[in-house]
Amino acid sequence: MKIVEAYVIAPDRPFRLRPSIILQLHDAALNGLSAYAGNWRPGPLEISKSKHKPPDRILVPEFVEDMCDYVNDHWESTAVHLAAYLMWRLNWIHPFDDGNGRTSRIVSYIVMCIRLGTKLPGTPSIPEQISKDRRPYFAAIEAADAACLEGRLDVSEMEKLLTGMLATQLLSVVRDAGGTIAGALLQKLQ
Repeated sequence: MKIVEAYVIAPDRPFRLRPSIILQLHDAALNGLSAYAGNWRPGPLEISKSKHKPPDRILVPEFVEDMCDYVNDHWESTAVHLAAYLMWRLNWIHPFDDGNGRTSRIVSYIVMCIRLGTKLPGTPSIPEQISKDRRPYFAAIEAADAACLEGRLDVSEMEKLLTGMLATQLLSVVRDAGGTIAGALLQKLQ
């Protein structure tokens, strides 16, 4: 999370999401696991168990640039909206040969932390919660995909999912500090 620290410790340094940051995070996530770590996918790709057909590989850099522009141009939006948008859009683009979900989760989470100006405390983190049960995550992606097919941007299902997961993560801090009310609320969320 050095990238978060760089922007939280030096808040006068304005953050701009760039394709190079996404490539660096992908490289870190897949280094030693994939020959294409830190590179856009070299060819066509199909997503198993999904109706979505990712764009042609030649369009990947442009779509990633547009995604970064959206985040940078909408930086005043809520942290949850930006994170939800990234989680969906990076998966929609599917710019990598492998590790798209893993990379979308970390990019989304890092942008959320930077937008909020802090490393988020608590466990399990949002990416850990998604890894534990991916069904709601896939459903939220499919809902945003359906809206996209209609020509609309609607990541509200992903926003709801991330909001609940953020609450779980943050309430764990209160629970761990001995808060019985937070512990009861956390039980209800799970």
